[in-house]
Amino acid sequence: MGTEPEYEPTAHHETGYVPESEVPVAVLFAEESETRRSRRPSREKQRRRRRRTIVMLVVLVFFAGVVFGLTLFLRDLLGMNEIKDYEGAGTGSVSFTVAEGDGPMVIGNKLEAADIVATSKEFVGTFQTESDGREIQPGSYEMKQQMSSSAALEALLGEQGAAVHYAAVARDLRQGEVFEILSTSTGIPLAEFEALAKNPQAFGLPAEAVSLEGYLHPGEYRFPLDQDATSIVTEMVNNTFTTLEDAGITDPAEQYRILTKASIIQAEAGEADYAKVAGAIQNRLREDNVETSGLIQSDATVTYGLNRKSYDLTPEEKADKSNPYNTYANPGLPVGPIGSPSTEAVEAAANPADVPFYYWVTVNLDTGQTEFSSTLAEHAKYVAEYQEWCATQKPGRCG
Repeated sequence: MGTEPEYEPTAHHETGYVPESEVPVAVLFAEESETRRSRRPSREKQRRRRRRTIVMLVVLVFFAGVVFGLTLFLRDLLGMNEIKDYEGAGTGSVSFTVAEGDGPMVIGNKLEAADIVATSKEFVGTFQTESDGREIQPGSYEMKQQMSSSAALEALLGEQGAAVHYAAVARDLRQGEVFEILSTSTGIPLAEFEALAKNPQAFGLPAEAVSLEGYLHPGEYRFPLDQDATSIVTEMVNNTFTTLEDAGITDPAEQYRILTKASIIQAEAGEADYAKVAGAIQNRLREDNVETSGLIQSDATVTYGLNRKSYDLTPEEKADKSNPYNTYANPGLPVGPIGSPSTEAVEAAANPADVPFYYWVTVNLDTGQTEFSSTLAEHAKYVAEYQEWCATQKPGRCG
């Protein structure tokens, strides 16, 4: 009958539903934009998130640094990073000096600084356990770098680690001063050395020698504990003979003359001027010397004969011919050496410089500045300069 068919809702015909094709485009775009904004974090949230990330990174880096530093500290504390000791006898060659008064700790510090041993601590510990009461003596030693502490200690304790008596005999010392050093160093009574000096010919000295003066060669000595006075003196005298022979002087009489000249050079000059002073003395000893008529005129020789050390002489002392060491009153060399000359002084005496000088004077005792001249008038000017310098010094400095 024209009746319409009854309506049947489908799944898309729910309450409030509007087909998309029927919704306005502007509304759909607005809804989509709102949805995207709701899903994307705001700028403030992004900044907060970045700050949190940076803070966390800083904290992590700081924590890692603390852990690393703590690890290094613990390794150092436990000695894990430290090379405690080298192995073996070392390599190369290095000169090492032990000064007077240096103890094991000071020596260890010096050894470590020179890279001879790995650590001072290990060396000191080795010394305490291996030295057996022996002491390291002052002096110069040929060492190696990167030695074990035991090898370094063995080298410093002397040949085969033997205990020794150390004696340092300086140049220009007189016989009595040398004997005092030897007695103090070895414990041998002073009288034993003095007795030996009364018979110098027993040690090969020429007949004109009245004592061992000049033949006790300066240097550093390490005497075995059982070495007696006779063998000690023999060793020192033989060193002097060797020095003379090395300088080309082999005749005993000439050796005595050279040694006497060398002892004056040693007392009168600094090492830089040895050869010049030797040449001036040689000029004074020449037969044609009319400048000083054969007189050496050395203050050091006169005071030796007076048994004192001084350069302050009276006119009477300079004129006293009874003093066999007075080179102001007696021409030529004195009767013998006046001290222990060094190897350098002996070489200068044997090979004097060819100079025109007869006079010399050290015008400044601090710097050693020495002036030479060929005439007495010129020399007098330098003497005045020396006296002016002395006037500015403390009493006794120039005496």
